[in-house]
Amino acid sequence: MPRVTHPHVPSQVSAEGKTRQEVARLLLEQGPMTAVVVAEQLGISPTAVRRHLDALLSDGEAETRDAPRRGPRGRGRPAKLFLLTEPGRARFGHAYDDLAVSAIRFLAEHAGEDAVRAFAEQRIEKLVGPHRSAITAPGDPAARAEALATALSREGYAASTRQVGAGAFEKGAPGQNVGAQLCQHHCPVAHVAAEFPQLCEAETEAFAQLLGTHVQRLATIARGDSACTTHVPVTAGQPAHPEPASTKPSKVAAKPRPSEGTARIPNGGKPA
Repeated sequence: MPRVTHPHVPSQVSAEGKTRQEVARLLLEQGPMTAVVVAEQLGISPTAVRRHLDALLSDGEAETRDAPRRGPRGRGRPAKLFLLTEPGRARFGHAYDDLAVSAIRFLAEHAGEDAVRAFAEQRIEKLVGPHRSAITAPGDPAARAEALATALSREGYAASTRQVGAGAFEKGAPGQNVGAQLCQHHCPVAHVAAEFPQLCEAETEAFAQLLGTHVQRLATIARGDSACTTHVPVTAGQPAHPEPASTKPSKVAAKPRPSEGTARIPNGGKPA
């Protein structure tokens, strides 16, 4: 009686994934190698091995090349050697984060905090610089935030935006704090930024410059939040490119009443 398989059963899916990981590990440690050799090493059928190799090829985690011929050229196609690609090797992790942290620690110890800050600013400029014209083309910060989210997604940050306080803005109520929340659902440097917040600080400042308004960082993956969330306020009746406020307190400034001053951040300051 033919064997009936049930791919949806979790235990069998897990076993399938475990075997594929063993195939990938063998290619990592001993590759390039043929499917026949992989099957012999793992003690499974060549048919099963080829299924896993085909899946790795389809996912871009493996590639092939012709095996060198030994002896006179015979008929038929040359044997194929399988080897992992860079995405395939990523299955087994990298020490890139640890290396980056060590490098920035060395920079801080030998060149000082200003050098770390300059590095952070240069990094974010290289990230968003190529997208600057597309981001700054729209006239208002909310539209720019959408363009920035598109640019960040192209750089691997899985970014999106959502409007906040839109109802008040549509009614034209002056003084109501409205705008957008820019959410980055992935951060490739979160592990490094957890120790060196200068990376997040430089990013926030770059966002403010690109968007033409002050912004407020509400949450970061580096601090353990589920997303990096930045509030981009746009107050009705105010210019999209406000003049920077003085950091010095005014001697004649009156204490604002509860109905005056900066409006409370929508959503209670919580990320979208």
